[in-house]
Amino acid sequence: MNCDDSLKARITTYLAEFSRDEDGPGDGRAAAVALCVVDEAFGADLPGLPVHDTWQSTAALVLTRRSSKLRNHPGQWALPGGRVDAGETAEKTALREMREEVDLDLGESAILGRLDDFTTRSGFRISPIVVWSGSNSKMIANEFEVDSIHRIPVTEFLREDAPLLDHREGSEAPILRMPVGDSWIAAPTAAMLYQFAQVCLLGNNVRVAHYEQPRFAWK
Repeated sequence: MNCDDSLKARITTYLAEFSRDEDGPGDGRAAAVALCVVDEAFGADLPGLPVHDTWQSTAALVLTRRSSKLRNHPGQWALPGGRVDAGETAEKTALREMREEVDLDLGESAILGRLDDFTTRSGFRISPIVVWSGSNSKMIANEFEVDSIHRIPVTEFLREDAPLLDHREGSEAPILRMPVGDSWIAAPTAAMLYQFAQVCLLGNNVRVAHYEQPRFAWK
């Protein structure tokens, strides 16, 4: 799936047609994350994913590994994001966090739309903002917040084995995970990745706010 104007137009159209759930379950401290579409560049550096020797125009999403020095959720997979500051919109927060965490400075014209809010067990109501960066998106990790930056091809989120659903005794909703290479990403990040793939790439009206999160993400 190439990172070109046709993909940008597809995502924009599908988001415009998507009716967000304005009354999603739960309350929480306002936060926002960026689902940022970029070129894959020289390939993803994860076991089980192909590595390319030349520039690729394959579309990818920006994900990070949180710094192992952080107090909350060290080393976990994440989308660039954080708390919404006073006077900020979720969109401005997503752009600010992209700039602070991975040194990618984008204007509001880069915003394509947003998906459903997701309320986490740790007490946040996260607004996922879809952002287009496209080609030549050079990034530098903020050493205090991010251990590594990864460009994951969007096709990885369309795998036949995605999503992985784990049913837990005592819970009505399954825990959702998204396979990536030889590993996997857990909800809440995984839930937002799954909705991105279904809504933005396939045009399906899929909800994810009901999915459960693993115990390690509750803190």
